[in-house]
Amino acid sequence: MPLQLRSLIRPDATLELSLAEVPVPTPANADEVVLKVEAAPINPSDLGLLFGGADMRAAQYGGTPQRPVVTAPLAPAVMAAMAARVGESMPVGNEGAGTVVAAGASPAAQALLGRRVAGLGGAMFGEYRALPAAQCLLLPEGSTAAQGASCFVNPLTSLGMVETMRREGHTALVHTAAASNLGQMLNRICLKDGVGLVNIVRKPEQAKLLRDLGAQHVVDSQSPDFMVQLTEAVAATGATLAFDAIGGGQLAGQILTAMETALQRRPGEVYSRYGTSVHKQVYVYGGLDRNPIELPRGFGMAWGVGGWLLFPFMQRIGAERLAQLKQRVADELTTTFASHYTREVGLAEALSAQAVAVYGKQATGEKVLMRMAAG
Repeated sequence: MPLQLRSLIRPDATLELSLAEVPVPTPANADEVVLKVEAAPINPSDLGLLFGGADMRAAQYGGTPQRPVVTAPLAPAVMAAMAARVGESMPVGNEGAGTVVAAGASPAAQALLGRRVAGLGGAMFGEYRALPAAQCLLLPEGSTAAQGASCFVNPLTSLGMVETMRREGHTALVHTAAASNLGQMLNRICLKDGVGLVNIVRKPEQAKLLRDLGAQHVVDSQSPDFMVQLTEAVAATGATLAFDAIGGGQLAGQILTAMETALQRRPGEVYSRYGTSVHKQVYVYGGLDRNPIELPRGFGMAWGVGGWLLFPFMQRIGAERLAQLKQRVADELTTTFASHYTREVGLAEALSAQAVAVYGKQATGEKVLMRMAAG
């Protein structure tokens, strides 16, 4: 029987990760295909469902190498927040790539039969996945599963940031955790499309990496003159929109302050005690820092901080525009949207203490690929 990685929160406030035997699915309707999954990335967006807020520092590793079982405790407050999923064994994995081995009768599904595709739709950490043909992306001839595994989340998120910028009337961007795979993609998009981008990193080596890739504005948040550098970069680009992967702490407020300071420098700007009239927006799309967001309120009254997620964005832009963005990903799969992995693990190995220690810390630039089969 095929295996699928499952995450279960038990009534005794314990997380249990294991591999479950599941039958090979069949197409449920004419528009559905069955994907034999070959590879799937372990994205930060997968970890919330995978770990369920459990304390993985206290995890215990049991079972066998072929059928591992991981358990970890949940604090009472976390357990209360997870009440709706107690007792429900949940499959994990937002995206992956593999070969379509069965297809429904519709022309769209039949066109994918026998082809290698990327898929988006959850439950990808397993050997087979049934999903609608519309949630697949046909990979260019000769592409490997590893090249296609990360086709959706990072590429469409980075494209979505630029698309959101244009739709909301901004002209340049600020991005945090900018040395990540996603950040490198966004840098390549902005260089290619002529969009101003301010990259915020946390280490000198990350700054060097981005500069070596052609990034024009890179600032280190740990530098003593960070706010000076950030304000200068924002002023140079005119950025009034930011996407923040950190989520907690002072960074969102610092970005808004730098934007306001830069706007006040504009020739002819008239002082107002309410600040400048230009709207400044920070969208939080990640949670590397779980502390509260601190906003010192030194940036006037025309500002906003909110959440941004890929799936609602995809629904907002409509099927036609989404298809155009997906086609760009396919066309630039090995250039603009190339992903790089620091480690590959098998399905069972992904539940080892060594693997969890790597992908569980969500370190910038350390991306793990799960291999279900060769390809």
